[in-house]
Amino acid sequence: MKIIKDPVHGYIEVPPGIVPVIDLPVIQRLRHVRQLGFSYLVYPGANHSRFEHSLGTMHLAHLVCREAEIPERDETGVVAAAILHDIGHGPFSHASEGLMVELLGRGHMDIRGLLAASPLREALDDLSLPVDEIAGLVNGTHPLAGILHGELDVDRMDYLLRDAHYTGAPYGTVDAERLVRSLIPGQQGFLLDENGVQAAESLLIARTLMRPAVYYHHVSRIAEQMFMLSLSRYLEANPGESERAFRWDDWFCMQRLTQSPDAVVRELSMRLYERRLYKRALYAGQNEVNARSLRDRIPYRESRRLAHEIAETAGVGEHEVLVDIPPFPHDMTMGVMVRNRHSVTTLAEVSPLVSTLNETRRGQWRLGVYCPPAHRGPVGDAAREVLHVHPVTLQDRLPLD
Repeated sequence: MKIIKDPVHGYIEVPPGIVPVIDLPVIQRLRHVRQLGFSYLVYPGANHSRFEHSLGTMHLAHLVCREAEIPERDETGVVAAAILHDIGHGPFSHASEGLMVELLGRGHMDIRGLLAASPLREALDDLSLPVDEIAGLVNGTHPLAGILHGELDVDRMDYLLRDAHYTGAPYGTVDAERLVRSLIPGQQGFLLDENGVQAAESLLIARTLMRPAVYYHHVSRIAEQMFMLSLSRYLEANPGESERAFRWDDWFCMQRLTQSPDAVVRELSMRLYERRLYKRALYAGQNEVNARSLRDRIPYRESRRLAHEIAETAGVGEHEVLVDIPPFPHDMTMGVMVRNRHSVTTLAEVSPLVSTLNETRRGQWRLGVYCPPAHRGPVGDAAREVLHVHPVTLQDRLPLD
């Protein structure tokens, strides 16, 4: 048994069979991939890595398996999947996710190819863990995947606690220990004991408050869009590197971009390095745009088409306009059922907070158009014209019957 000191959970126990997995290069790479991408440009302390988060997720998954008395064979699979669940992330984590999906046709949870490669495949064979089982636990198709993927999963518990700790944001308070102790295995997944309802509410509140303060902070979004344009231009010129590029760590990726022969790629990456960021020319909520048409994820190529049209209208370079259309927040449905002494019901029926928080999340959504500071006026005007943005009126702010 290996013991690791963690600033969030204290001492983390690593089962002996998992130690060789942690030592593999595919896991050690995560030490050099920032958990929060470019959030360190907002919160200087946000330099924690995917490696730390993976350890924390493994720790909480281990606790859930013990509390729920999961059979040892299944416990080993869950713990292994927890430590491996983020190996599919590209450089700067979610900042490169959209390009990965567009160019490679897969996201960070599609890790079967990585699991099947040596020496990770051999390590899983030593644990008698089939690749398909671990892949199913990570992508959500395994019967026990709810431990890692769900409204109350250990992945979310850890990153909320960890991200709040390193950013200093006072919103990520989650009673993870109470939640772990309140999860009860059922025939169709896990149930929540009624004594854990307040702990579940704390997680929902933390998710809602951390969203605008950390995960969708406008400075982080601007930096991510600058990075995506830089990386996409680099890969357009070097299509043979697309597969390898999403296995780079943050530092190697920035080195390649800052040394690119493409002047635009160099300029954007050096702006990131020196924190000379673009600014907001437009920042619009759902009441100012046709939000219904934006419910589905907008492909990156479509955002670049819009940026090109805005740039032409404003008379600036195409690379000087970035259009950021984040996915519209889905409702937290909370499919987890709550068990009391007499019945089993939904959390939404027990807690009135769910509908309130869902409305808050919808109000947090913002469409952004970013450009160099000198072009904010003309780019903002062009963006309003191209995107058909209308000002919010008092009537828009009033509740409808």
